[in-house]
Amino acid sequence: MKVLITGITGFAGSHLTDYLLADFPEIEIFGIKRWRSKTENIEHFKDKIKFYECDIKDAHNVYEVIELIRPDKIFHLAAQSYVPASWDSPVETLMINIAGQTNILEAVQKIKAKEKDYDPIILIAGSSEEYGLVFPDELPIKENNILRPLSPYGVSKVCQDLLGFQYWHSYKIKVIRSRAFNHSGPRRGEVFVDSNFAQQIAKIEKGLLPPVIKVGNLEAKRDFTDVRDIVRAYWLATEKCQPGEAYNICSGKDFTIQEVLDKLLSLAKNKDIKVEPDPARMRPSDVPVLSGDSSRFRELTGWEPKIDYLNQTLEEMLNYWRERI
Repeated sequence: MKVLITGITGFAGSHLTDYLLADFPEIEIFGIKRWRSKTENIEHFKDKIKFYECDIKDAHNVYEVIELIRPDKIFHLAAQSYVPASWDSPVETLMINIAGQTNILEAVQKIKAKEKDYDPIILIAGSSEEYGLVFPDELPIKENNILRPLSPYGVSKVCQDLLGFQYWHSYKIKVIRSRAFNHSGPRRGEVFVDSNFAQQIAKIEKGLLPPVIKVGNLEAKRDFTDVRDIVRAYWLATEKCQPGEAYNICSGKDFTIQEVLDKLLSLAKNKDIKVEPDPARMRPSDVPVLSGDSSRFRELTGWEPKIDYLNQTLEEMLNYWRERI
């Protein structure tokens, strides 16, 4: 089997590669990356898989790579995935996320039209941010909930999701529409809230910052899952789920950002760290609660999280930053 991972140098992409290398050594793995991509997440496996330089915004480039590889499965994880950045660069976010995915779907559609026996499965990495504004009587969120995205990023993910639905019904391209809720772990980018807190604590412990943590909205509630559980779910989705359908992937346990911060502070060596609000970390509009129901996905796949986010993931993330700082 040939597997293509877009966004392989990123957080989820590198963890998915780790999982496949460990559990499915017979699979041939290919990754696409931009020439300027950072490689720190892939150094430990860069000699075990084959890479292609590819800009997913370039339709011809995408077609060439997919036609050359002819992957049996495509895990489309490449994206502009930081919600606040989508406020600063909405057009770039829409271009990368929507046009990039369209190029992948179009490439597969064109190859299928020429060769009837080519029939890959494509996993789209959607997001709980698609749900956006959710009312209390709609919790926990099911897949049939109304989509009310509250950021350009959320809008881009809704478009990706619906493009997957459309290409399945129009061309019978086997698209699995996953909607993963917040996931985290070692290698998480420093701009994301829990990883940013952990990085700040590591810098404080090394004397590189004063003992003050800068924070944004601490009242938001999020359903967190360890990334290693999420990538395992991605694989199961391509094995067990129905094309064209949407599936929530989440732990079903939500925490306030305050709870996440409190746990990380309890792990800090410095017990005198103060907390200071930072207006620059506030969003124009924030999603108050994202708490999901993944029972549909679990019933189909037998998946369930194995890693305790609050007591294991956060500690490992903090240790990751301690080693790097």
